Amino acid sequence: FVATDAHKLVKYVRNDIQATQDSSFIVPKKPLNLLKNILSTISQDTSVSLEHNDTNVRFQIEDTVLTCRLIDGKYPNYQAVIPVENPNVLTVHRTTFLNSVKRISIFSNKSTHQIHLHLSDASLHILAEDFDFSNKAEEQLVCEYQGDDIEIGFNSMFFREMLSNLSSDEVQLQMSLPNRAGILTPLDGLEEGEELVMLVMPVIIS
Repeated sequence: FVATDAHKLVKYVRNDIQATQDSSFIVPKKPLNLLKNILSTISQDTSVSLEHNDTNVRFQIEDTVLTCRLIDGKYPNYQAVIPVENPNVLTVHRTTFLNSVKRISIFSNKSTHQIHLHLSDASLHILAEDFDFSNKAEEQLVCEYQGDDIEIGFNSMFFREMLSNLSSDEVQLQMSLPNRAGILTPLDGLEEGEELVMLVMPVIIS
């Protein structure tokens, strides 16, 4: 499963499930949100039937049937935008990182929501500043970090969304350069056969 809005991307893989043939299709966001609401009300053991042709997809969960039209066209080559070489690696406690981003982002610019991450040795320094209202906040977290000293900017709302939708205790953020995408992955909390990669584009530090 892959979803992207050009600013962030999520790829979720199940290696323990196989199909008899290759197939791919693009589903609109609205029916997927309806499907998510339906799935949240049923038992984990309930089977879901999925059928599709060139124009429609049909989901059946017990007595509920959801049918929608597919998006016509070719999905972007998402593999090409996922950086392969990422020598700068941050490992940090997810909840600690999330809570810090929430506090710091209160003082960020209300249009860019920009926060800065300064990484060196075993230290993560998070900063937000809004020059229009002379607001500024910064925090320092203990972390594990391997790589060169780096300063990189991100949209704090993206980070809050991504970290809030994980259940892991620790996360890893892999980076290469301040103008290249960062890759966020959970280090625990996944079932056997699951893989999850979250990519977020940086913002230019002003």
